[in-house]
Amino acid sequence: MLTSAAAALLIAQVNIPATPPPQPSCETEAHSAFDFWVGEWEVYPKGREEKVADSRIERVSAGCAILENWMPLQGPEGKSLTALDPQTGRWHQLWIGGQPGRVFFDGGPVDGAMVLTGYWGKDQEGTPQLVRMTYSVQEDGSVRQYGQASSDHGQTWRDSFDLIYRRKD
Repeated sequence: MLTSAAAALLIAQVNIPATPPPQPSCETEAHSAFDFWVGEWEVYPKGREEKVADSRIERVSAGCAILENWMPLQGPEGKSLTALDPQTGRWHQLWIGGQPGRVFFDGGPVDGAMVLTGYWGKDQEGTPQLVRMTYSVQEDGSVRQYGQASSDHGQTWRDSFDLIYRRKD
């Protein structure tokens, strides 16, 4: 028979919470594949010197996601949240602009660039457009965001937008 002190000690030992397992880190090489986009930027159409926006890109949520703050000089602002799914190795982005709705993109690194694809808007005939965005570092350290659109689910592509992100001083 247990004494009350021994019973209390046994109950206390049973109720001691186990040390939780360590949380997975987002400080891996795979998680850093889009870090080249992180920074404070001025945004220009490729080949032109007329600034169209400022953009602040930052790592958030313990480095597990990238938050974009799109601040155009004209038109509605927007935000995107991009993160790596460690289970699949795919990157996912949620874009919410200054008009109703949201867009989901996904993809990942391709030949040193980040390529994200998702359905965004419609063409002139009302057909949903598949948009492919390719982010790549340029020789001068700027980042190019090249957008292409397809109305035939990616069989053919046409230019949609072409932006250059230049680091702020």
